[in-house]
This record gives sequence, C-alpha cells and structure tokens, in this order.
Amino acid sequence: MRAARFHEYGGVENLVIEQVPDPHPGPGEIRVRVTVAGVNPIDWKLRTGALREILPLELPAIPGREAAGVVDEIGDGVREVSIGDRVFGLGGVTGATAELVVLSAWAHAPDTWTDEQAAGAGLASVTAMRGLNALGSLAGRTLLVEGAAGGVGSAAVEIAVARGATVIGTASERNHEFLTFLGAVPTTYGPGLAQRLTTLAPRGVDIALDTAASGSLDDLVEITGAPTRVATVADHAGGQRLGTHVVNAENDSALLSTAAELGRQGRYTPRIEQTYPLKGIADAHTYAERGRTRGKIVILI
Repeated sequence: MRAARFHEYGGVENLVIEQVPDPHPGPGEIRVRVTVAGVNPIDWKLRTGALREILPLELPAIPGREAAGVVDEIGDGVREVSIGDRVFGLGGVTGATAELVVLSAWAHAPDTWTDEQAAGAGLASVTAMRGLNALGSLAGRTLLVEGAAGGVGSAAVEIAVARGATVIGTASERNHEFLTFLGAVPTTYGPGLAQRLTTLAPRGVDIALDTAASGSLDDLVEITGAPTRVATVADHAGGQRLGTHVVNAENDSALLSTAAELGRQGRYTPRIEQTYPLKGIADAHTYAERGRTRGKIVILI
C-alpha cells in the first residue's frame, strides 16, 4: 500500500510517500480501505519528536490516528460490521495516513456526512464528549468553551448545544461568525474575559471546557467558582495543579456511535477547513502547526 511516513524525527521535509507492507487486523479490530484521513496536533507533535519521552515511536512511522473508509478485513471476535460498510474511527497514535489502516474503535458513518467530515469526526468528537461528560449534565447550564473554533472546540460546541446547554465560545474575532453558526455566543479570549462574561452571562458561567491550553485555566476556575466545574483536554499540567478534570482521548466505539447518531439527526456536523491530497501531507502539517485551524484538516487518500 501507499502511505506517508517519516524515518526520523524532525520537520515536514522528513515526510515521504512510499510503498509499505499492508497491515492486518488482530482480534477486535477491523481494516479499512481509507478514503480520507484526519490531521490532528498530535500528528505533527509526534513527527517532530516533541512527545518522544511520553510516546516513543518505532520508526519509520505513518502519521495519523483517525480515518474514514470502507471495511475490507475483519479481525476475530468483531460483530455488527461487515465487509463493505462505510465507517470512521480511530487506530493507534500512528498509521492512518495510508491506503489501509487498522482501527480499534469505529462507528458506521452517517449518510449525512461526507467522507471528509467522517474522517474529521473521530478524535474531535471523542475528546469533546469525554471533556463534556466529566462536567456532568449540560441541560439548562451555561458552558464556556475555551478555543471553540478548533477541531475539538467546534465539536464540543455543537454537541453541548444538542444536549441543551447555552454555550459561550472563545475565539479570535475572525471566527466569531463561525461560532454563531455553530450555536455559540462568541467572545474573544485573553485578558478581560471575566468582565466580558458578566455581560454575556449575567447569571454566571456554570462550567467550562478548555480545549486550547492557552494558559487560562486559573481564570476558568475563578469564573466558574470551583476546579471541579472545569475540564481540560489540552493543559494537563495546569489541570493537575489546579485540581480540574483532566481528560485524555480514548478509542471508544460507544462515543463514536453517539457522534454518528447526532450526525444522522443533523445536530453535529464536523467542520472541515482544509483538504489536501496525500502528496500534500507536508503542506497539511505545516498548516496544522500554525495552530489557528477552524475545524479540521483532512487528507484525501
């Protein structure tokens, strides 16, 4: 199969497209013929070696954790999916930017989503839902989403609105119209946030989800009134220091199925900002490293 790989840690110049051996699923796994793969911050952080102490890789490695496509091989013990089914999901921390990928968590892709949208749904929806679930019931509560225009943030906005929350989202001014479209009340991030929220939420903010690691956790705790009312999926060190909920993404088929059902209902649509061909993966990583993505970046395989 064709795949993108890097043979050593470093810049985007290390990414090459080459032929590699086909993977095969183990027990409880499926293999998917990939149509589209998603790009996430962890992809370029792994490639640069920034995470080598936490997540060392066996090189060469194929970047990518999420993909959408058609099932073409099924491992032992797998039920409720068949060859030819259109699915999206998550594999290991690497391996997805290839013609074939093994997934350990997946769901049937709703007909309401394009392949590009399905590919961008996996990691964002699971991360967002785990963060939201840590905060308890959302119905009737006011939620602040820090970094609301990014992949995880935009997913959190739509999912929280679907669950009955009033959502305020922080983003740069260029993304305020986008947040309004998603169903959030937009505001800028940074100094003076508490004062701006006094106007936007006169009765106060009940809970907050940090998806940006912008250094705002102390402010979020003060705004909500307690660290247990704040969850972070991005600033683990800060969250541990303050005692907030600290959430990691997990390969969870149940959460993926929940996201897919919201998609079928028209209540969650992954937002795709940029699409690249496989040969353009270096450009995709370069764009992702800017850190100002609105929604998701995906790669057509």
